[in-house]
Amino acid sequence: MTTAQVAALTTAQVAAFTTVDVAALTAGQAAALSTAQAAALSTASVAALTTDQVTALTAAAVGAFTTAQVAALTTAGIAALTTAEVAAMTTAQVAALKAAQAAALTTAGVVALTTAQVPALSTAAVAALTTAQVAAMETADVAALTTAQVASLTAAGIAALTTAQVANMTTAQVAALKATQAAALTTSDVVALTTGQVAALSTAAAAALTTAQVAAMETADVAALTTAQVVAMKGTQISALTAAQFAALTTAQVAVLTTAEIAALTTAQVAALTAAEVAAFTTAQVAALSTAGIAALTTAEVAAMTTA
Repeated sequence: MTTAQVAALTTAQVAAFTTVDVAALTAGQAAALSTAQAAALSTASVAALTTDQVTALTAAAVGAFTTAQVAALTTAGIAALTTAEVAAMTTAQVAALKAAQAAALTTAGVVALTTAQVPALSTAAVAALTTAQVAAMETADVAALTTAQVASLTAAGIAALTTAQVANMTTAQVAALKATQAAALTTSDVVALTTGQVAALSTAAAAALTTAQVAAMETADVAALTTAQVVAMKGTQISALTAAQFAALTTAQVAVLTTAEIAALTTAQVAALTAAEVAAFTTAQVAALSTAGIAALTTAEVAAMTTA
């Protein structure tokens, strides 16, 4: 059949195609299918489309597929979609993508997704994204993810995020990070977090940060930690703070340090304390200082201590 003959077929005739008929179509004939004809294909026929045929379809034809037809596409068919075809998909079609299909999208296809399409992906589809796909996402698309989608990303997916993607996450998205996800952030990602994002971390996420991540935090970010986050942090995390980070702690943060954490302070950390921080010590905290810690106090710190 010529392309003109294919274009002349009624939707009823197209709907009557067998999988054998569909397999016989050339790429040129597939490209000739109208939106109405494409929508008339049975799910079995759609599943039988070859990669060449899928690539040859017009973007409008793909955009005319029903959600059942989209779900019927093979993973090879999904991988064969052009960027124009992906961009033409409706949010309902994107929502119909199964996990295996989402994972089959090319990185170019992922980049082609719009900020309106990305939030339509199911959490199962987001969880199935490969690290290459996650890293390929545009920063605006990452910022468009729903909190449920963010929470569904695998730890490997979180680790694959670029610093630009992390820096563009909303505070609501950061707050949605689970403990395992927070621990998966690279040290570069931790540095990329803004003070607002750091303060948005859940106490569970803050407590899950590795010592390397804690040591990588910018001083302004350390100062941005809420007292609830500081309370949730483990002694090993507090011990990982550099002298500069320790000096950045607020008096409110210092006041919630446990006696065990105070006892574990290094001489460098003690010496880095400001006079105001020392003055904020409770009597129990002062009593918890090690002898090495006491010896490390500067004259200004000693002078700041209260008599009570």
